Amino acid sequence: MDSLIYSLNATVPVFLVIVAGYILKRVGMLNDVFVKCANKFNFNVTLPALLFADLSATDIIGDFDLKYILFCAVVTVAAFLLLWVGARIFLKNRTLIGEFVQAAYRSSAAVLGVAFIQNIYGDSGMAPVMIIGCVPLFNIFAVLVLTFEGGEGKSGMEHIRKSLINIVKNPIIIAIACGVAVSLLRINFPEIIDKTLLSFAKMASPLALIAIGAGFEGKKAVSKIKTSAVAAAVKLIALPAIFIPIAVKMGFRDQALVALIIMLGSPTTPSSYIMAKNMGHEGVLTSSTVVMTTLFSSLTLTFWIFIARYFGLIA
Repeated sequence: MDSLIYSLNATVPVFLVIVAGYILKRVGMLNDVFVKCANKFNFNVTLPALLFADLSATDIIGDFDLKYILFCAVVTVAAFLLLWVGARIFLKNRTLIGEFVQAAYRSSAAVLGVAFIQNIYGDSGMAPVMIIGCVPLFNIFAVLVLTFEGGEGKSGMEHIRKSLINIVKNPIIIAIACGVAVSLLRINFPEIIDKTLLSFAKMASPLALIAIGAGFEGKKAVSKIKTSAVAAAVKLIALPAIFIPIAVKMGFRDQALVALIIMLGSPTTPSSYIMAKNMGHEGVLTSSTVVMTTLFSSLTLTFWIFIARYFGLIA
């Protein structure tokens, strides 16, 4: 019961902020211009600030665990490639491939990972190591799939060239690279800079959720409900069911296993909607999947944590 209550406390407020954005748009307090500006502001300022702050504050050298980082990275790569190949084979609407793949593999690992582990163990534990292993890849792969599946009819070499340019220019990728560099060089900013940076970082998730709710298009979402449901099922059920047993076989337990459960089974991150919209995609499938995974993750995450505790895999 405690796990269920905690999961509900972690996910329901997120869902309610999305609902608030939807209501505020319907009563006329927010409009399409706000949604467009908020998405652009999040993509270029608040989300990069959040990722930079998280990574620069992580002791990459002190927390370095090669086996664990490699496992997180390999799982991320495998999930991404399997989903991309599967989407190209089974998804009839080719324009949805990029959004589907991103929404189905990309977790709220950085935000929920730390929160869950702190709640259970009192500190962030293995969450920073998990973040190092997967979050940079989450963002790089998102740029790749959203670029290649942009439906612009470009040649293979043109896609590759555009993808490389997008990766180099992407503010999220730049923030990740700078955050890792600052951590490795052990640079300490003055308090006034840290607090300013954190002020922007704290805006990222709430503003993204408000924008998702305000930009949510019910009729279009209903037309893509089956695809969204599949993406949500993959995100919350299929990926954990495939990779958590492998993690157990490799000997990961306690904080390490909890962090992997979060990496694999947490809701689709709201930043995926920001990236989809800012890279020329419609965003309806992504926002629908964010809403759906946020709503149901309190039950599925509780289930995975309960199973792990039942078999004595986490203390």
